[in-house]
Amino acid sequence: MHYYRYSNAEVSCWYKYLLFSYNIVFWLAGVVFLGVGLWAWSEKGVLSDLTKVTRMHGVDPVVLVLMVGVVMFTLGFAGCVGALRENICLLNFFCSTIVLIFFLELAVAVLAFLFQDWVRDRFREFFESNIRSYRDDIDLQNLIDSLQKANQCCGAYGPEDWDLNVYFNCSGASYSREKCGVPFSCCVPDPAQKVVNTQCGYDVRTQLKSKWDESIFTKGCIQALESWLPRNIYIVAGVFIAISLLQKNIILPTRLSQSLRSECSFRHRHSPDIWHLPGEDPDLRH
Repeated sequence: MHYYRYSNAEVSCWYKYLLFSYNIVFWLAGVVFLGVGLWAWSEKGVLSDLTKVTRMHGVDPVVLVLMVGVVMFTLGFAGCVGALRENICLLNFFCSTIVLIFFLELAVAVLAFLFQDWVRDRFREFFESNIRSYRDDIDLQNLIDSLQKANQCCGAYGPEDWDLNVYFNCSGASYSREKCGVPFSCCVPDPAQKVVNTQCGYDVRTQLKSKWDESIFTKGCIQALESWLPRNIYIVAGVFIAISLLQKNIILPTRLSQSLRSECSFRHRHSPDIWHLPGEDPDLRH
C-alpha cells in the first residue's frame, strides 16, 4: 500500500485547533444548559407527563434555558466537527447561524430603541401574565422574586398589580391567607432581621396607601428598570461589546472555509501533479 501526501496544503492547523478549542467550550456549555433544563423539568414532573408543557401558565424559565442549550449545543457541535473534519457545509452553517444571531440582536436593540412604548407594553403584559401564575411554577416564582428584590420594586406598575393573582386578590371571594397582601420580595428589608420573613407582605394593602412605603416597595418594576438603564448604560454597552467579541469567532470558520475552498480548487486544477510518494520529486514524474 502506498501512502500519499498533499504537497501544497493551505489549511492552517492553527485555525483548525483554535476553532475547535473555542467550540468545545461552547459545546460543553450547551450540554450543561440542556442538563440543567432537563433536570429542572424532571423535578417538576414534566418529563414524566409531557402534556404539562401545554398546560403551563406564564413563561417557564426552564424553556429559555433549554432553548439556549439547544442553540449552543448545535453550534458547538457544528464548529467542532466542521473544524476537525474540514467540513465546508458545517462551517458554512456555523458562520451563517452566527451572522443571523448577530443581526437579530442588532435588530432587537434598534427596534427596542425606536419603539419604546411597544416594548414597555409587551413587558407589562409579560409581567402581569407571570403575576397571575406566580404560585403555579416555582421557577417563575423565583424569577419574579429575584427581579423585585434586585430592583426594589413591586408589581409591573405598583403593588396593586398583585390583585391579578387569585391568592393576593382583595376581593371578597378570596379566602387565601395572602389576601390583600404582596409577596415577601416586595417588602423593604429590615437590617435587624437575619432571617427572611416570608409573611411580611400579609394584609399590607389593607392599610392606607400613604403607609405602604413604610413596609413595601411602591415603585413598579417597569419604572425601576427604566430608571436603572440610564444609570448603567456603560455596563449594558460592555455586555453587548463582550457578546460581539465572542461572536468575532466567525472570522476563524470563515478563514478555514476559504482555505478549504482554495485547497479544493487547487487540487481540481492540478490533480495530476499534486499527489506524490513521500520523498518523491513531483517534477520527475513528467
